Amino acid sequence: MSDALVIIPTYNEKENIEAIIRATFSQEKAFHILIVDDNSPDGTATIVHQLIKEFPDRLFIESRFEKNGLGKAYIHGFKWALQRSYDYIIEMDADFSHNPKDLIRLYNTCKIEGADVSVGSRYSKGVNVVNWPMKRVLLSYFASKYVRIITRIPVFDTTAGFVCWSRKVLETIQLDKIKFVGYAFQIDMKFKAWKHNFSIKEVSVIFTDRTLGASKMRSNIISEALFGVIKMKLKGLPK
Repeated sequence: MSDALVIIPTYNEKENIEAIIRATFSQEKAFHILIVDDNSPDGTATIVHQLIKEFPDRLFIESRFEKNGLGKAYIHGFKWALQRSYDYIIEMDADFSHNPKDLIRLYNTCKIEGADVSVGSRYSKGVNVVNWPMKRVLLSYFASKYVRIITRIPVFDTTAGFVCWSRKVLETIQLDKIKFVGYAFQIDMKFKAWKHNFSIKEVSVIFTDRTLGASKMRSNIISEALFGVIKMKLKGLPK
């Protein structure tokens, strides 16, 4: 039994899913993988089920019946992990924008260095983004900067989606009260961890935009992040 689970949410990722699973399993650390699929019409889940026959003790899938947001997919995965004995739960995209070789660095930052949360950061050491148009780079960078200013959270990449959570953080955060679905979900999780005095450490990574499949980014996700942080700041932590 591994102590670390990688959660990969999917919607129409047939071009990437087998490759990202095999790349993750090829790392020196024996990670487990949970795919949370939002009823992909392209057959993503079918590919995963075939691979489960090859990796029956390391690969798992949870299929949801509708596409209702990245945040809810991750919360579904977090709850699944907490029902089992994983000590470290890692968020990772299916499209290779997050390099599976960096998984061990995020894991070690928590397991060995003692951080409660480790963040694969695009902005802790300059701007490490490949294949994004400049407009999107600037939007993402200044969104994170804006969040830092509003919330005072000491994290450079507040919207990062490549994150390792120690079990105690996810057990402490009230997952059912996380209502955001996109970028703001990532911000809200980090904000709550910080407000609970958990230690957060950034690990510099290179983010490479997908080369296969379609981006799931939508303009309403950005606006949710911009206005959502103000609501978060005003509400603080729930009682």
